[in-house]
This record gives sequence, structure tokens and C-alpha cells, in this order.
Amino acid sequence: MRLINIQAVARKEFYHLIRDYRSLYLAFALPLLLILLFGYALSLDVDNVKVAVVDYDRTDTSRDFLRKLGASSYFDVFKYLPNDKTATEYLDHGFAAMAVIIPPGWSSKLKADLASPLQILIDGTDPNFASITRGYISAFVSGYNQNLLLEFLNRQGQEKIRLPVEGRIRVWFNEDLESRNFIVPGIIAIIIMIVGAMLTSLVIAKEYENGTMETLLSMPIRAGEFLTGKAIPYFLIAFTDVLISVLMGQILFGVVMKSSFWLMILAAALYLAVALSLGLLISIVTKSQLVANQMAILVTYLPSLLLSDFVFPKANMPFIIQMVTYIIPATYFIDIQNGLYLRDLGLAYLWPSYAVLAAMFVILVLVTFLRLKKEGM
Repeated sequence: MRLINIQAVARKEFYHLIRDYRSLYLAFALPLLLILLFGYALSLDVDNVKVAVVDYDRTDTSRDFLRKLGASSYFDVFKYLPNDKTATEYLDHGFAAMAVIIPPGWSSKLKADLASPLQILIDGTDPNFASITRGYISAFVSGYNQNLLLEFLNRQGQEKIRLPVEGRIRVWFNEDLESRNFIVPGIIAIIIMIVGAMLTSLVIAKEYENGTMETLLSMPIRAGEFLTGKAIPYFLIAFTDVLISVLMGQILFGVVMKSSFWLMILAAALYLAVALSLGLLISIVTKSQLVANQMAILVTYLPSLLLSDFVFPKANMPFIIQMVTYIIPATYFIDIQNGLYLRDLGLAYLWPSYAVLAAMFVILVLVTFLRLKKEGM
């Protein structure tokens, strides 16, 4: 390869970027907006569940139950309603996510050691939210029952009862159970795909539409020089976005990398190289900016967001879709990010994902090179 040819192509592409403010907006403003929106707005945590209650019993025992429920960090008892019909209306209109209805005589049955059912209604519009909320309230009721049983046995004069099984739970890697700790590293994969693949998918298609591709084919430029020169500006822009995203994640959201920063840089460089190669291949194949942009969204952005184990776990997907996730580059980059940010892993554990990204880059570069050679360069 001749360096002077690569410099000429890269300079030409830089000039195009400077004159095209829309591309610069997509390259810088959109990634920053994404990390702000995902970091602040997107949260998979379930807490402060809005609870409306109907207390027909109105005794010290029922009030104590509701007081302890409201003291939990998972529930927010915000409204006491007169009857169950009003509670149903609150659920129907989305004012409350859960309703607790305590029937008359509830505390009397408790004191008489009889079964004391109470009604709990949960809004199941969002199945994930409802499932987690159901687990929270089930654990709360179980704990309340356990305390009542211990108090009853102690009142009977028995020795203090110790439960036979004591679970000592310790959360590893994401000790605070904050969803932003894996959302912020994962969104870097989406940003790289937007800048790396979606922008580069337009660069060669633009040459075809403007009629300048024939001129370039007639010039003494090799295919490798042409592809490298086209990729350099977008590599620098995307890498800048990665560094800004890492800095914003640490300053704004407190997401700190536990492992080596340089391993993250290596992973980002490999993943970005894959994204650039994929974008250039799309651009050569489509030869139309409109078609290239649509194909880039379908082939790069959406799979990276939906099928990379970022938002939706692979384990919950059908088997065929799980097989598809293994050809999504973002799957391996997010695996590396989780290992570096959350698990404090090194290259000894993460090398398979690095190797897959490197193999994808080699294959995509080879296919893109052969396709451009077929065009006559």
C-alpha cells in the first residue's frame, strides 16, 4: 500500500464530513444523546411500586402491616382508598401498579390463629415488571408471616426459634443491582455501530450516486488503499465517541471500569474495525444511500440493540434466535464490556470473544476487498 494514496482518500473524506453537517450531527450529537437517554431514562430496576390500599379492617394490626409495606424501598403506599371498586379504577387507569385489599375481620382471624387471606392485585401490562413485583410482595408477605409465627411461639413460652435454613446472600459483580452499571457499557456497542457501520454504509454509495466512482476506478488507487482511506476518518470519530462515552459514564453515572482500560481500548478497536468493514461492504453492495441506510439499520443497529444480550437476555430467546445471536458482533463486544466493567476479568478469560471479533474483521475485510476488486479497482 502507498501511504500517499491513503492520505489523499482520507483527506477527501474528511472534507466531505466537514461540509456535511448532518453526518457530523449523527457522528457526535446522536451518540451523546443516546448515552444520556439510556443512562438516565432506561432503567430495568423495579422499585417504588405505586401501591393503593383498601383497609376494611382498620385495626392496629392492619395499619402495622401497611406501615411496614410502605417502609420497604420497593413499595410506595401513596393512596388509601374507600373501597375495592375505586382500587380497580386506579389499576384500570394506570394510577397504581398494585392494590392491596384487607378484608373486614382480618386481624381477628390472625389472633385466632385462623387463615387470614388478603387480596393483592398487580397490573400485568408489563409482564417483566409484574413478575418482579409479584416476587417482591410474595417475599414481603412471607417475611411478615415468619415474624408472626416467631412471635406466637415466643408467647407460648418456647425458646427463641432459629430457622433451620439461613440463606446468606451476597451479590457479586453488580453489588448495588443498578441496571445502569451494565447499560452504560452496553450502549457503547450501539454507539460504535451507529458511527462505524451506519455512517460508512453511505460513503461509497455516495460516490456511485454522484458519479465520481468511475473516476476513482480509473485512478491508480488499489482497493486496500481506497478502503483504508475511507475508513480512517470514521475510525477516529467513533474512537473519540468511545472515549467520551467512557468519560461520561464515569462522571455522570459513576460507572467505573474494574479491569484494564487498555483491554477495553483493544476491544473497541477490534469491534470498530468490524463495524467499519460491515458498513463499507453494505455501501459497495447497495450503491444507493437510501437502501444502504435502511440495510445498515436492519443489519447492524437493530440486531446490536435487540439480539446482543444487551437489553433482552439470550437465554429467554427461542433456540433459532439464540443461534443468530452468535453472528452478531455486538454479542462479543458486550461480553467483553461486562467482563471488564463488572467482573474484573482479564485477557485469559475474555480471549475467545477477542478472537471471534478478530476473525469477523478478517472475513469482512476479505469479502469487501474482493467485492471492490470485482467492481474494477
